[in-house]
Amino acid sequence: MNNVGGFEKRIKPLNQKKICQGKFVLYWMQQSQRAEFNHGLEYAVKQANDLGLPLLVVFGLTKNYPDANIRHYTFMLEGLVETQKTLEKRGIKMIVREGHPPDVALEQSLSAAVVICDRGYLRHQKIWRDELAAKAPCLVIQVESDVVIPVYEVSRKAEYAARTIRPRVKKNLDNFLKPVPEFPLKVDSLGIQMDEIDLSSLETVIRNLGVDREVSAVTPLFLGGTTQAKNRFEKFLCENLDQYDHHSNQPQTDDISHMSPYLHFGQISPIYLALKVIESVAEKDAGDAFMEQLVVRRELAINYVEYTPDYDRFDAIPEWAKKTLDDHRDDSRTVSYDQDQMENAQTHDEYWNAAMLEMKYTGFMHNYMRMYWGKKILEWSETPEEAFRTALHLNNKYFLDGRDPNSYTGVAWLFGVHDRAFKERNIFGKIRYMAASGLERKCDIKSYVKKVKNRIKPFL
Repeated sequence: MNNVGGFEKRIKPLNQKKICQGKFVLYWMQQSQRAEFNHGLEYAVKQANDLGLPLLVVFGLTKNYPDANIRHYTFMLEGLVETQKTLEKRGIKMIVREGHPPDVALEQSLSAAVVICDRGYLRHQKIWRDELAAKAPCLVIQVESDVVIPVYEVSRKAEYAARTIRPRVKKNLDNFLKPVPEFPLKVDSLGIQMDEIDLSSLETVIRNLGVDREVSAVTPLFLGGTTQAKNRFEKFLCENLDQYDHHSNQPQTDDISHMSPYLHFGQISPIYLALKVIESVAEKDAGDAFMEQLVVRRELAINYVEYTPDYDRFDAIPEWAKKTLDDHRDDSRTVSYDQDQMENAQTHDEYWNAAMLEMKYTGFMHNYMRMYWGKKILEWSETPEEAFRTALHLNNKYFLDGRDPNSYTGVAWLFGVHDRAFKERNIFGKIRYMAASGLERKCDIKSYVKKVKNRIKPFL
């Protein structure tokens, strides 16, 4: 395949096996859970057409996904329902089966000529793909589609900060920021019959899976699916983008895209979003500010997870950060809270409590408040290690976009990753500090508290 849309640099064989005599080409969908702007899917269609075979899409639904609960499963399944219907319109059969995802893919690979899969960057996602590649009887090819620029094309090492990765991103952007062509499938696969999960009743599916129900779903505040993502983003482009750069530290406003949950589940392509921003009539500064977050900062986060094996552990933070925190380990704390008190928003700080309640009931939080929220966890915990564990636990449990390279990197940033040393102070040492007085000075924080109270009323 030529390099239309940057395909060539996105493709990586995961084993040295050959294309077999098979009944179909198999696309194992896991990270890129969408039926459009998906390089892996389109590459699979092209392979099927070249071989004169139908294309089967399979998704393995595990009840044991790390740190996932009913909030995450509901949002994901809402998206999978749409993806399945959209693929059907293209003549592509998609089956969802319960089981360990690589085992589900392996079972179907026994009848496949070749297997195409998407790419994930988390530890378990890499292990899953390695498991399939080792056991499948045929060639397994990974196609990267959930970043604008393939991670290895940006950098072959962990970047120090946004300022070091930014020029690398800009250098490669024009080569990869291109529409993803959609190929018509020559051989219909809708006649393929096999056991699968019926997605017509999501409540039944979730009940049968027996997933954790401690954290409630956030429907209808957030509905999963590509169409929902596109509609939200169109509204953002028309009503909010022009204020994006001015309101990055204004949590009382809603001049943000809310795309992170959709990006997390692969329900929307970052390339699609970037191209829509470029096509918009927004002010240049606003568009540039959004692209900085979508491309530079997001790809920095993925770079961190890709090249940091222990990305979810305190030991991964920089040596200077560990030293300064250790130097201040025994500093007196004016106040301290344990994880349960924080989780129940039982602190003296009404701003922090509002942020925690927004997170707990809506699965989302303005990025400026995420920073404040995390910094206070460090300030109020008995040790920096305890603070790291608490921040990561709450992040993964409640955020729709938790358990994500952006989330792991965001938590690590609280402790000095991708940041620099600041003036030394109690507890924090040289780690960046945030104070309630800063919120009061920089934004209308009282209006934010009021906004949260109104937003969570339906969930109380």
